[in-house]
Amino acid sequence: MIHDTHTLVHLCTLEEWLTARQAGGYRPSSFEDIGFVHLSTPAQVHLPANRLFAGRRDLVLLRVDPARVGSPVKWEPGVPGDPESMLFPHLYGPLPVGAVVAVQEYRPGPDGVFAPLVAEQS
Repeated sequence: MIHDTHTLVHLCTLEEWLTARQAGGYRPSSFEDIGFVHLSTPAQVHLPANRLFAGRRDLVLLRVDPARVGSPVKWEPGVPGDPESMLFPHLYGPLPVGAVVAVQEYRPGPDGVFAPLVAEQS
């Protein structure tokens, strides 16, 4: 599978993002247990969004420049139920605020389901 390595995204709540901006970096609550920040490509972000945040309307999508993260990004399998050939980018370090190049709302459709995004051309 070909990976879009130019555009990576991370989902969090607006409150989590505002806290991260003040702290200078973002460590999700799962970081201490698993040791990485879950990232996605725009084409696959709907999978974790629907699995973890179905129907929520308080999410933001952090667009991340992988050249600015300062820690290794490894492409690894997702969870059971994801397509077997699909690999997700995992950031093995906290997400620096300076690596986030854009923030946008990410809302589900009227049925509560999140749709995949289309990656921009680089």
